[in-house]
Amino acid sequence: MPIIDILDRNQSHGATERGIRLHSKYKPTLRACYLGYITQAIVNNLVPLFFIIFQTSYHISNEMLGRLVLINFGTQIVADWLALRYVDKIGYRTSAAVAHGFAAAGLIALGVLPLITPNPYTGLVIAVMIYAIGGGIIEVLISPIVDSLPGEAKSSAMSLLHSFYCWGQMGVVLVTTVLLWLLGTGIWFILPMLWALVPIWNLFRFLKVPLLPPVAEHERVPLKSLLGNRAYLIALVLMLCAGASELTMSQWSSLFAEKGLLLPKLLGDLLGPCLFAIFMGVGRTLHGVMGHRIPLRGAMMVTAALCVVCYAVTIFAPFPVLSLLGCAFCGFAVSLMWPGTFSLTAAAFPKGGTAMFGLMAVFGDIGGSVGPWLAGFVSDLAQQSEKMTTFAARWSLMPDQVGLKAGLLATTVFPVVMLLGLAMFNPRFKSSGPQEAEK
Repeated sequence: MPIIDILDRNQSHGATERGIRLHSKYKPTLRACYLGYITQAIVNNLVPLFFIIFQTSYHISNEMLGRLVLINFGTQIVADWLALRYVDKIGYRTSAAVAHGFAAAGLIALGVLPLITPNPYTGLVIAVMIYAIGGGIIEVLISPIVDSLPGEAKSSAMSLLHSFYCWGQMGVVLVTTVLLWLLGTGIWFILPMLWALVPIWNLFRFLKVPLLPPVAEHERVPLKSLLGNRAYLIALVLMLCAGASELTMSQWSSLFAEKGLLLPKLLGDLLGPCLFAIFMGVGRTLHGVMGHRIPLRGAMMVTAALCVVCYAVTIFAPFPVLSLLGCAFCGFAVSLMWPGTFSLTAAAFPKGGTAMFGLMAVFGDIGGSVGPWLAGFVSDLAQQSEKMTTFAARWSLMPDQVGLKAGLLATTVFPVVMLLGLAMFNPRFKSSGPQEAEK
């Protein structure tokens, strides 16, 4: 993949200035981790591109569509929890292979089960649960693997790693949208099976690449001590808000562009979720290359405030082009939330181990499931409200439009809480509780 080589060279160039060039032995490991996050992007972002197809073909409501997202991340939460308990015992290599196997199986099932099950929605749910198991394990695994590699500037390395989620999301949206436009929506079920080739390929890569062992058990900060630490508890709230802020806009932008802004599917996908992914990737890549020069917490506070503004512009802008710009720039605004929270916490608790990352992934996935579901739930309530439909008619809006706007407005609470949590986060809190466990 050329983009992997380009960004890897950029990272190496920046690293040379700081004397932390990654040993060539571990570059295949880093690239496998990049592909792991691309796999994560596939399983999280492919289904929303089919929302309109599912609605017209299977008569699925907005709440049921939001429920698919909830099931995806709900299953990932369970997988996260199991992974943080057993990954260190099973080993990184076996766990990575199993994770990619589940991701591939779920994507194949997504293309097959809805066509053969008596209730297509049941087939969708089963497929989503299968690949979500893989996505959850990948989320727990990849960050600690990269954090374990030799070198400094961990914050930059983490942002660059997470940028590949964005480039994967961009690729999924772009390739899927163009193929649906060229070949017709009737072939949608073939596309998940084609995307399954990515985790299949990476499964075999992880069987060969060199991996460092996780932090030894006697050196790890006990999870109980972490949970007694105020800074870590704030970090968990930050992860929840990061997941909700990012995934709500990411998952609903395609449907919002088509129904909320009345744009054609091709234009809506390219100017909605695709631009969102591009701007999110740009933000993470810039921080990956130049992040060592910028105070991370301050940058995250600025981007959290920008996220609130972007949500407001997307919802209230009088012209569709301004709404799309709000959606696109929201990608940049959320770019540091997830990897930045990982980096802040890893710096405060350098011996937190897999369990620390795993529990943070659990809370990120809770946010990633609750946020999009809440948007769908509020959207359906608004469309059923007589007052809201009267309000919509007064402003020449269709019920779908006012419903989707109301759904996004309700989830603006997450970037607001993110901003407040960052203001309260103080790494010096690590001096109590876990610090004693490290001695």
